[in-house]
Amino acid sequence: MFIFIFQTIWLFIDDIAGKGLDLVIIGKFLFYLMPNLTEKVLPLTVLLSSILTFGSLAENYEFAAMKASGISLQRSLASLIVLVIILGGVTFYFANTVIPASEQKIYTLRKNIAKVKPAAVIEEGVFSDFEGMNIKVDEKFGQNDKYLRNVIIHKKSNLQKNNTVIKAASGELISSEASDIIQLVLENGHYYEELVPKDNDDRKRYPFAKSDFKTYTINIEIPENSQDLEEEGNVRTDKMKNISRLKKDIDSIKNNNLSVVGAFSKNITSRMGAFVPVSAKDSTLSAGIEINRKNDSLASGEKTQDSVLTTSDVLGLYQYWQQGQILSAASNSISNIVNSVSGKKQEIQNKYKIYNMHILSLHKKYALALSCIILFFVGAPLGAIIRKGGLGLPMVIAIVLFLTYYFIGVFAGNYAKEGNINPILGAWLSTLIMLPLSIILTSRATSDKGLMSFGHVWDIIAEAVKKRFKRKT
Repeated sequence: MFIFIFQTIWLFIDDIAGKGLDLVIIGKFLFYLMPNLTEKVLPLTVLLSSILTFGSLAENYEFAAMKASGISLQRSLASLIVLVIILGGVTFYFANTVIPASEQKIYTLRKNIAKVKPAAVIEEGVFSDFEGMNIKVDEKFGQNDKYLRNVIIHKKSNLQKNNTVIKAASGELISSEASDIIQLVLENGHYYEELVPKDNDDRKRYPFAKSDFKTYTINIEIPENSQDLEEEGNVRTDKMKNISRLKKDIDSIKNNNLSVVGAFSKNITSRMGAFVPVSAKDSTLSAGIEINRKNDSLASGEKTQDSVLTTSDVLGLYQYWQQGQILSAASNSISNIVNSVSGKKQEIQNKYKIYNMHILSLHKKYALALSCIILFFVGAPLGAIIRKGGLGLPMVIAIVLFLTYYFIGVFAGNYAKEGNINPILGAWLSTLIMLPLSIILTSRATSDKGLMSFGHVWDIIAEAVKKRFKRKT
């Protein structure tokens, strides 16, 4: 845990350092982050401790003494197996209750920091993204750095363009925990805004608005899902939920995604004019016309096939100048539909990414508990086989195995979030890969076999090497 906390500090050092945060707030942040680190710490701890313990026992011939007394490896492992199963149950409870609560605490802490110390997200001398604005200040001073000097603000429009520029000689940030509103009071400044009229002729004139002010107040509302301080991405609410809430939300998100896709598909097909139902005709009249048509065609020896086979045949029914208009209209219609699909694609992908993340979080809670049990059955027989204790070779083997387990889990989780593989497989893949390894190692340790055995071929090679490098006396 100590090692992983330091790794976390290095990851967040740019966000924590120089923000005016006291040690108590930083300590709370790290304390609330510790439960989330157990997903990495606990499997490595079980693997390393089992290798060290059983490697030391085998190195000191304790297992040889046990076997000479008639105690098998399974019997010597019995009490530890019970302990590890209990540990797996505690881990599952921890992942289902403590970790979601800690994630909620972290989110609340970040939000409160943004309310009490909004200047923490503003850096001196560079443009910082602050609730939809790009703001730059030359200097911050005063209590909680709430006073600003030489403020430049670029406000973003709905199209994410900087059409508004505000400059002020000084400013003050006013906020409190009881309110979701942050007031930015500017003094002695200028306001400039580029106007975008609806008429194209008026746009060519590039109209703008300009004014000077002595005091100008901007009210900034902190949304519920705001990205405060150390938040790097959007708030992943799936980590704040327990199993019962995840199961409920998975069903609701799935139904919502299907309704969104269905409504968009219906809109596109209606714009295309596809799958239009044909109005029903009088079956008696149609049958009579069809019989007469067949009789006429048979009498004349003509083939009863559709005369319109290609689009050229359809266009041939119109004049030449009309054909160009039809092709142009069809091309514009297709372009509009392709643009609509491209614009909606990212939104639908984000919705399904949230859906996959919920499924991934649900199954990771089960996989974490089972991984502790499986990694014990990897480490314990491996320590008995290598017969080496201490922090040398066992530490290297444990780290290599854990990195293999961890990176497989990371890659599988990322693929599952993007929908490249099933999210259930993404949560269980690293654990399922370790399962056959634990079975093989336990079997080899029980039958007193080495880590690798090549049978008779290995014996021949070993004998040849011994003869070639025979010690001279």
